[in-house]
Amino acid sequence: MITKKNSILTHEEINHKIKRIAYQIYESNVNEEEVVLAGIDSNGYILAKKLKTILSKISTIKPILCKVIIDKKNPLNTISTSISAKEYTNKSVILIDDVLNSGTTLVYGVKHFLDVPLKQFKTAVLVNRNHKKYPVKADFKGISLSTSLHEHIDVILEGSNFEAFLK
Repeated sequence: MITKKNSILTHEEINHKIKRIAYQIYESNVNEEEVVLAGIDSNGYILAKKLKTILSKISTIKPILCKVIIDKKNPLNTISTSISAKEYTNKSVILIDDVLNSGTTLVYGVKHFLDVPLKQFKTAVLVNRNHKKYPVKADFKGISLSTSLHEHIDVILEGSNFEAFLK
């Protein structure tokens, strides 16, 4: 069976959405000296790196990059981060992923960061799907879509041609 691929976002649109999210993060953290960009491995971390680059250009805020490793198939497994809890304690943290599907990955990611006091906690996604299993929302989002449960969204953020498509 051939699956049809419908483009949701082009390379240019993705770059525009990333830039807009970076400005929203800046506006939300305008009084902060540092902000932790916690990207969920793998596409969420790639997105976090791209946001860090733009945030560094548009503001004086020092973005701290953090990779969040979550077993998406079994999110109850131990979650780890590339920086220690001490490095994000009492800081503003933005948890970043490419697509918000059921909310499972984000809700377990949020739970991990709540073990220490934080100044502020927000979430950012490139694509927000409007059917969730958990009451988690994206504070910053590139695009919101109403999709059916059997549809799947793929996001490509590596290489020279970014794309988001529905299959």
